[in-house]
This record gives sequence, C-alpha cells and structure tokens, in this order.
Amino acid sequence: MDWWLIVLIVVVIALGVGLFFLYRKGKEMQEKSAASQEQIRATAQTQSLLVIDKKRMRLKEANLPKIVLEQTPKYLRRSKVPIVKVKIGPKIVTMLCDEKIFDVIPLKKEVKAVINGIYIVDVKGLRSGLETTTKKKGFMAKVREKAETMSKNK
Repeated sequence: MDWWLIVLIVVVIALGVGLFFLYRKGKEMQEKSAASQEQIRATAQTQSLLVIDKKRMRLKEANLPKIVLEQTPKYLRRSKVPIVKVKIGPKIVTMLCDEKIFDVIPLKKEVKAVINGIYIVDVKGLRSGLETTTKKKGFMAKVREKAETMSKNK
C-alpha cells in the first residue's frame, strides 16, 4: 500500500470522528437552548411599554445593573447586544432584547411586550399591528440594481 493512501485514510477517519463529536455537541447545545427558551417563556409576563430608544451596543456601555455584567461570561462582555430603553409606568429601564424581534420593535411607540426580568421575549402592537420596517439597501445591492436596470434599458 502506498504511504499517501495510508495518510489519506487516517485523515479521513480523523475528520469523520471530529465531525461526529461536533454533531453530538451541537445537538446537546441545541437541546439546552430549547430548554432554556421554554423556561423563559414559562415565567414571562405581559407588560405595556413605551419604547424610547433601541441600539446594538456593548454590555458595559448599556448602563445595565452590575449583577448582569458579573453573570455574563467574559468572552461575551465585549460583543454587541440589542438594547432597548423603555418606559414602564414612571420608570425608564434599559432592557435586553431577543435578536429575532429587535428589528420589529417600533421607536417612540407604545407596545405590549412579553418580558422576563430585563429580557424582552416578544412584542405585539398595543393599539394596532406592528409594521415591519424595510432594511436599507447596501452599496453592492444598489450597484447591482442599477446595473440590472441599465441592462434592461438597452
């Protein structure tokens, strides 16, 4: 048997074992995430909020309670997270938001939100439905669109 064939077989077996362990770890993490989301939804409350501002910013800059920063893993402290500043009754509170609903939250409007502590899980319109905002087109998308219209005009 050639030496390169033996090396190739060893590499393929090592990749197979590595992919198997990654698959198992991913499956475990997915189950853990689903369980934690289920727990969050079980203890969530519906509250009426007035949205003042929303941004993606670092946890240190977000003016969150100290205990939140202490409980966050060190590798996540520098990542940007969706932050929403809301008014609940007479208090102005800074809250974290689910990434999926961050774009749906309207500014300067009153909404009915499902919250768990300082985490916004879901948002519904209070008086009317929520309108989804269209995303800005990037530079390359604008150039492609312009090129397509120019090619159609010829």
